[in-house]
This record gives sequence, C-alpha cells and structure tokens, in this order.
Amino acid sequence: MSEINPLLQKFDHPPFSKLKTDHFKPAFEKSLKEARIEIESIVLNSDSPTYKNTIETLEFSGNQLGRIASIFFNLNSAETNPEIQKLAQEISPLLSEFNNDLLLNTDLFEKIKHVFDNKSTHDYSEEQLMLLEKIYKNFTRNGANLDKEKQARLREIDKLLSLTSLKFGENVLAETNNFQLHISDESELEGIPDTVKESAKELAKEKGKEGYILTLDFPTFIPVMKFGKNRGLRKQMFLGFGSKAFKDNEFNNEENVLDIVKLRLERAQLLGFESHADFVLQERMAKSIDNVEIFLDDILEKALPAAEKEIEELKTFALECDGIRDFQKWDKAYYTEKLKQKTFDLDEETLKPYFELNQVIDGMFEITSKLFNLSFKKDETIDVYHKDVITYKVFEDDKYLATLYADFHPRAGKRDGAWMTTYKDQFNHDGLEERPQVSIVCNFSKPTKKKPSLLTFNEVTTLFHEFGHALHAMNAKTTYPSLSGASVYWDFVELPSQLMENWCYEKEALELFAKHYETNEVIPQDFITKIKKSSNFMEGLQTTRQVSFGKLDMAWHAIKKTESIDDVKAHESKAFKSTELLPEVNENCMSTAFGHIFQGGYSSGYYSYKWAEVLDADAFELFKEKGIFDKSTALKYKENILQKGGTIEPMKLYEKFRGREPDPRALLKRAGLITD
Repeated sequence: MSEINPLLQKFDHPPFSKLKTDHFKPAFEKSLKEARIEIESIVLNSDSPTYKNTIETLEFSGNQLGRIASIFFNLNSAETNPEIQKLAQEISPLLSEFNNDLLLNTDLFEKIKHVFDNKSTHDYSEEQLMLLEKIYKNFTRNGANLDKEKQARLREIDKLLSLTSLKFGENVLAETNNFQLHISDESELEGIPDTVKESAKELAKEKGKEGYILTLDFPTFIPVMKFGKNRGLRKQMFLGFGSKAFKDNEFNNEENVLDIVKLRLERAQLLGFESHADFVLQERMAKSIDNVEIFLDDILEKALPAAEKEIEELKTFALECDGIRDFQKWDKAYYTEKLKQKTFDLDEETLKPYFELNQVIDGMFEITSKLFNLSFKKDETIDVYHKDVITYKVFEDDKYLATLYADFHPRAGKRDGAWMTTYKDQFNHDGLEERPQVSIVCNFSKPTKKKPSLLTFNEVTTLFHEFGHALHAMNAKTTYPSLSGASVYWDFVELPSQLMENWCYEKEALELFAKHYETNEVIPQDFITKIKKSSNFMEGLQTTRQVSFGKLDMAWHAIKKTESIDDVKAHESKAFKSTELLPEVNENCMSTAFGHIFQGGYSSGYYSYKWAEVLDADAFELFKEKGIFDKSTALKYKENILQKGGTIEPMKLYEKFRGREPDPRALLKRAGLITD
C-alpha cells in the first residue's frame, strides 16, 4: 500500500510534522493537474461569460495548489536544505509554465474580456470591480495580447527568471553559512557584548573548536560592527558581509544579476513598456519613474547636507578617540554608537535587559489589544516546522480571527532578515469565511545558558514592523483572497508595518513591556527620554543610505537597454555616486546580495520604504493628536486600512482614514530634517 501524502489530504493548518521532502513533487503534480481541469471547466462552459462563472470561478480555482506552494516556498526561506533547494529548481519551472498557460490562454482571456467590456451594464461593488480590473490587467500585462511567437519567448523568460532568482538566493544563503571566523584569543573580541561572545563560544564548541566562531547572522554581525574595538576584526567582518556572492567562487552572483536585469527588461519591452520599472510602476501609487526619482531626490536634497555634516562629525570623533585618520566604512557603525553613547549617555547594552523577547511580545500583544480588541493565546497543538516556532490563536472580541506563527532565531537553513508571510489568506466563499494563517520570521539572538533572548532597540522596532504586516493580514475582511490583507500596491504595503514602529518610542507603550528581565523594574523615564531624543541621531546618514538603495534599484530597473552593462560593480558604483560619503570598498558589492530586488518582490519598488514612511508619519500624527491608544482612531484605521486590503485604491483608503491626502512634510519633520 502506498504511503498517504499529507499534502493531498484535507488539512487546515499545514501538517508540518508529517511532511517529507518526497511528498512535495507528487503533490505539486496532482494539484497542478486539478488546477488545469478547473481552468478548463471555465473555458468549456457553454453559458455566456458572467462575473460568477468566469471571474469568481477563476479567483477561487487552484486553492490546493496555492496552499502547497505557500508551504513549500516558505520552508525554502525559513527551513531549507539541499534537497528542498534542488526540488525548488524542479518545481519553479512547472509553476512558471502553469502560470504562463493560464495567462496566455486565449479562450479564457476572451471570456474575461467579455465580462470586462460589459462591466458598465452591471451594478458591481467596488471590490468586484477591483478584482475584475486586477484579473484583466494581470492577463494583458502578462502577454495575453501578444502573438504566438512573443508568447513563446515570454514563457522562456519567465522560466529562466524563476530559476535564476532561486539560484541568486541560494548563493547568498550559502555565502552567509560558509563564513565562520574562528577567534582563539578573547582579547580580539574586546567591547563585544557578553551575550554575543557566549553564543560564539557555544557555536565553536558545537563545531569541536576552542575559542569563538563569529558568523554573518545579524545577531552577531551587527554587535561586532557596533561594539568591536578591534578595527581589524571589524574590517574582516565588514568585508565578509559585503562580499557575499561577489567572490571568485561557485556562489558568485554577478552573472545572475545581469541575467535577471536583462530578462526583466526584455520581458517588459515584449509587453510594450520601455523598462522593467515602467512595467512595475504602472501598478504602484507612484505611477512613473519620474515620480519616483523626484521623490527620492527631494528627500536626498534635505538629507544629504545633514549626512555630510554627520560624517565629518564622526571622522573628527574617531580622530579624537583613537587617532583614526583614514575613516572607513567598517568604522561608521562603531563610532556612531560611541558618539551616541557620549551624546545621550545611553548605549544598546544598557537598554537590552529591558527588552527580553517574551516580554516584548506580551507588550506588543497588549498594545494591539488596547488598539484593536485582539487577544493572543498560545496554542501548542498547532503543528510547526521547527521547535523554535511558537504558535498563537488570535481572537477579536473572543471570536477566532487568525493563527499566528512566530519564528525568531537564526539557523543554518534560514535566510537572513525579517519578513511576514501567509500559509492561508482570508476570504469568503460559498457562505463560509476562511480565516488567515500568518507567519512572522526574524533573526534575533538565541537565549544562552546564562541569559534569555535580549533584543536591541532596533530589533524591537523590527519585531513591531513585521507584526504590523501580520496585523494587515490577520484583520483582513474581504471576499476575494487575491485582494486580502497585504495584497495591496507595493508602495502602500509598508504603511501598516512602519506605523506600528511608532509605538516603540512612546512612554505609555514602552511601560507596558520594557521591564528589566531580572528585577522587573519598568524602564526609567530618563531612558525613554533618551530613546526619543536619540531616535533622529545621524538621521541624515540613515535617510541618505535608504535613498541610495532606492537609487540602486532604479539604476538596475529603469534602464532601457543593457548592452553596455557588463560590470555589476561599476554599474553599482555609478548609482551610488551621488550618495557615497566614504571611500569605496573594492572587495564589496551590494547588488550580488540585494535579495529584496533580485529575489524578493521589491524590484523597482525599494523606494516604497520611504514612500510609506511619509504615510506612516502623517498617520501617526493623528494618533499623537487624539491619543496613542485612542479607540476611535484605531477603529477608523482598522476599518479603512487593515480590513480593506486591496479592495479599494490605496489613496482613497488613506483619505477615508485621515480625511485628506498625506502631508509629505510629516516625514521630514519627524526625522528632524526640517522644522515647522
């Protein structure tokens, strides 16, 4: 008797403990076959095309395929291994082929076009019209109107892009895992926090070595750069981090970057756009390359003079402290932290005991309860893919709302960074409401034998940021899954995440969770004052850095021809020229590990972080005005932003919440770059 495949059985929460890698391929093959049958049934339906028998039937087709894909690709990010990575290379082309077969299905498109062309004769809701337009555009923007020859090339491009992007991410992960700096003499680690040294010592012991092993995982890398007194060690770590996938080895990503950029451009031009950015921005709030460039340049105009002044201040400080005359990039974080300590008499290590991970989580939940009437109950019966994952049932006024998975610590099979994802989206179908299953993934320091997981303040804001995304997904209240939760314009999606960060700076909020893990003492008012005062410290440099990433993204994707680009580093250097304030490091290249734009969904969209900051700064001004726990403001935000997803144009949603369009000055004022 053949083994039962859990992915092909009916399940609600993913059956992680029953899964084997061998289950995935047959599950994909069967669910792909069933999805094709569902699509074919729409095409063969002899009735006249209607919203229900065409648009809605298409929207709810392939549900099992979507569930299986979400499980597989989330595992490939959070708990991968060579077998899963190899399988991803096999499965991605199958999914790409299916997607192309769907979007290039002429008979199906004719039915969709019929419904679209006759929409004025029906009284559709805003959500129905949004779905209709989204599906119609999805087909036209993906080759439905191309001739057969161009459609064939589009298929080739999509297959190559899926494989190349996967390879890009695999190379970055391999380079991260391969870097292990063995230190035998503890004196080389002077200044580095004890918790980091303890973790490095435990890792060395696991590897059968004496001393310490430093890695490029953020909980190790960031503290070394901020606190490591040994300048040579900082340089080694900086070069290790910045040269990921840029070395002369099998994991080099230069060719992958060039291939991705060329394929994206060719694809956009096949579809009638001048550049990949033109293609992407048609479906963004920003709308055009010019608008993005004007937006970034306007911010840079205010930030750059401040950044230039700040870098000179750091150079002077480094010279006074340690006689450093050739200030380099690996010195920036260290002397920024030292100057911050001197200026505000406050350092990261003093704050960390007040930010024990579990207390921060509890406080975050309490803030959410005060704002949105949500409660979180830990549920250990829900299956997980790793022992570190914590699961919660989420309730709104005692009614089940969502499931939340939380995965907080780094490990070999997990990529760097932090993100939110879903295992199931919210939607309504056949009179039944499906509630979402949401996951937040971070990379915070693990507890050691001596201390629990203590967060830096930056990690606290990272947690709140990803939880803001999760709130967007969990509060969704829509009919259609493709319009649910965070399925919104990419330059709007960061509003809920960045808005949540604001509570981390407020006294009323901090006092709920910032308590010393040993004494339970609430964080002193003096520390809160210093946190707020220091929030804009070196803001010119920070803003210039973010703008530079946005400019690099546009430099790769706003181009209209690629023939002249054969050197990744040279192209990157040109893009950074207007924002470069320190000597260039020849060994390093950001593009070869810039996963946001070459593996994630941020190509032509990295500017959206700053774009959404305008929205969140303006939105939080209302909370400040009414009270940071004002129920009526929170309810207005939940009803108009969190629950609506992508059912209405984002600016309309924002105006319903705020009563007007956002004021761009709010961001610059909050950053201290302009005054009233």
